[in-house]
Amino acid sequence: MTGSLAGHPSRDREGAVFLRGTTSRGRRPNGAHWLAGCLALSAALSAVVSAAETPAERGKRVVYEGLAALGGDAFVHMNDRVESGRAYSFYRSQINGLAVAKIYTRYAAPMPGAPAVREREAFGLKEDSAVLLTETGAWEVTFRGARPFDDTRYANYRDSTLRNILYILRQRLNEPGMELYSRGTDFFENRPVEIVDITDSRNATVTVYFDQLSKLPTRQTFRRRNEEFKDFDTEVTTFGLYRDVGGGVKWPCNIRRERNGEKIFEMFSDQVQINRNLKDNLFELPGNIKVLPKGK
Repeated sequence: MTGSLAGHPSRDREGAVFLRGTTSRGRRPNGAHWLAGCLALSAALSAVVSAAETPAERGKRVVYEGLAALGGDAFVHMNDRVESGRAYSFYRSQINGLAVAKIYTRYAAPMPGAPAVREREAFGLKEDSAVLLTETGAWEVTFRGARPFDDTRYANYRDSTLRNILYILRQRLNEPGMELYSRGTDFFENRPVEIVDITDSRNATVTVYFDQLSKLPTRQTFRRRNEEFKDFDTEVTTFGLYRDVGGGVKWPCNIRRERNGEKIFEMFSDQVQINRNLKDNLFELPGNIKVLPKGK
């Protein structure tokens, strides 16, 4: 949540290595053989590097390589963002809503343990309905008025924001008490990944998968206590279709969220713009809007 085959080594049946993308009989190796070779080489190099690192050192290296792949300093200094595309909502993994969506995001100065970001999720061609998310509250806005989130929903939003890897890389890496711990390597969607646990001073952990080849974060997962049912929910987010959105910054144009194995949300962005100098009024309720009773 990403080159030409010529010039890479391949092997014939006797195991001899040939360059320039051909075998000893002059045939080009097929894509599966080439990919398998790349994965094996990547795993071998990773093993050599990791042997000299502690889990904490390796975790820090992987996370900072991920930040560099997203744009490094340019990513950290991204002030705001506008994502335009299609948003899908799901019930029991079946689509129950589709809308043209535009998501406006603006970052504030980091605050340890609290979200420092404002977001407006606008839906429809005329953007006549929206969800407004701020540091102090959240509302669903329609022609009827603004309905505040209930306490549990808002608390879950805050927790999800603080555990979002893209938010962590932008806002939280230098936060006191942040720990990065490597869990080693694995495969995700047939690609090798580095897995890192990121834990903050609240002892809240998110497990993040970083692609070994692109270094970009592709998946994250965490567990949250469900007070209603007295058990835990497992939240999974995947990131794909990364594109350069300006100034060397990369952003995923496909974001999918699941809860307890069921898809709940997916966004496909046709366009992502950054540093648009978004104004305050985008993230404020109109003064004359009717405030409805808190949602249940």
